[in-house]
Amino acid sequence: MTGKTVQGTRIYRGRPSVPLAIALAVASLVGFGSHASGADVAEVNPARSVRPVHFANADDPATVAAGKVLYMHVCASCHGKRLQGQPLWQLEDQYRGQRAPAHDQTGHTWAHSDEDLFRMTRDGRFPQSPTGINSHMPAFRASLTDEQILAVIAFIKATWPIGLRISQAMLNPGEAGMPANAANVEWTLPPNCTGTAQRWRETSR
Repeated sequence: MTGKTVQGTRIYRGRPSVPLAIALAVASLVGFGSHASGADVAEVNPARSVRPVHFANADDPATVAAGKVLYMHVCASCHGKRLQGQPLWQLEDQYRGQRAPAHDQTGHTWAHSDEDLFRMTRDGRFPQSPTGINSHMPAFRASLTDEQILAVIAFIKATWPIGLRISQAMLNPGEAGMPANAANVEWTLPPNCTGTAQRWRETSR
């Protein structure tokens, strides 16, 4: 991925290409679709059996494994091999928004639905973003298929602690991606996630 260095920090921009061999290897590794089955979503929350348009299944080992391969080859150069983001990505200065953010539990990726994460990766911007807002995230629509994008998101989600998985699933239609053991294990939410905690209390009655 091309980029420039500002005060020792590599700013991410440009559109990386995925080597054909990698794409073919991933395609042969697993055949994953861009939708969860109706049964899968219904099991998450029968009262909200809404089918997401794009769903990244972090509970499917083959999808997560394929996503890890793609992430390491396509995303890690900017977002870090440990999903830690670029140095000083949270710093509020003139370069705010130009440093690749973390995708681990220290970042804010978990605060977005699968659909928003998919659209940000494919199009380089969130669907609700005003047209005049400049995004520094490159669009991957020409170098990754929809299924590959969802596999990368699934890998990222699979690295989160269960509290973040629960919080993020509540942003998806039908709470798609809710861990099956959410009601039976100890978990916590981030300190700034009071809104999500309230939604969980209301929907889990």
